[in-house]
Amino acid sequence: MKRLDFGDVAQLARAPALQAGGRGFESHRLHNMSSVVLLLSCRDKVGIVAGVSGWIASIGGNIIDAQQHTDAEDGVFFQRVSFTPPSGVNLDGLEQQFAVIAGQFGLDYQFCSLPHRPRTAILVSKHLHCLSDLLSRTHLGDLSIDVQLVISNHSDAEGISSMYGKPFVHLPVGTSDGERAEQEQQLASLLSSSSLELVILARYMLVLPQSVVAQWSAKMINIHHSFLPSFVGANPYRQAHDRGVKLIGATAHYVSENLDEGPIIAQDVVRVTHRDNVKELNRRGRDLETVVLANAVRAHVEHRILVMGNRTVVFE
Repeated sequence: MKRLDFGDVAQLARAPALQAGGRGFESHRLHNMSSVVLLLSCRDKVGIVAGVSGWIASIGGNIIDAQQHTDAEDGVFFQRVSFTPPSGVNLDGLEQQFAVIAGQFGLDYQFCSLPHRPRTAILVSKHLHCLSDLLSRTHLGDLSIDVQLVISNHSDAEGISSMYGKPFVHLPVGTSDGERAEQEQQLASLLSSSSLELVILARYMLVLPQSVVAQWSAKMINIHHSFLPSFVGANPYRQAHDRGVKLIGATAHYVSENLDEGPIIAQDVVRVTHRDNVKELNRRGRDLETVVLANAVRAHVEHRILVMGNRTVVFE
């Protein structure tokens, strides 16, 4: 798989969308789905669970799994219900039929199909462990994403991208403000023209401008070490070593306009001791980052996340 130029890859990424009958990434809304996920939230009130389950039964659906949560402080109810739909029904039809129940209870809701394999771009810089892990899990069928592009401001990721047969786009950054702005414009254009449903920042070390982030609300996932804000900037594991920390961690979150402050999807920590040098902290940190990022992406593609302001409800 050769490296693609900016213009070539935009044309390549559009081709599958045209083959899908003009609907592009919305093709998953058609009836070739094994199950449907209904995500909803509303002010908590009596009768929601009964109303939703009764409606599913009335259309001939069969509930596979149902989970709910009530935020007592804010009085908000959340629910995720997966069910097998009646034959010949697509998501648009379900949404129309559900409108009466939604209006009765004041529901914010979304129907999603499973299996779901979103068209995905992965952004990466020089640290390749998260990219390598995502491509490996996808290749083995352990992670349901359709990687369309690997984009980087460095050339280091070209080899691993080629090994997995993924198009690689090198968008280097110059030293001047004008060159940086040009690179950001190219990136924004590439993402918007590729019929993508998900963007993953797999240790992409450049700050994205708000004009890019705003287009990918709840569809762009980032991974970073959990030391922020305690250890800001370069070499966090060196800073952690110098402070003698006993825990290191990683956080995956949706990207928001406020850097590293978006809704958190997944976190984890591992204990360390004074015996762990900087090299060992980096190794253990890399291991943790790959697992946390994969868990966050899996929760997203399985439609297990509801966003509430700057928080998330993540169903198991």
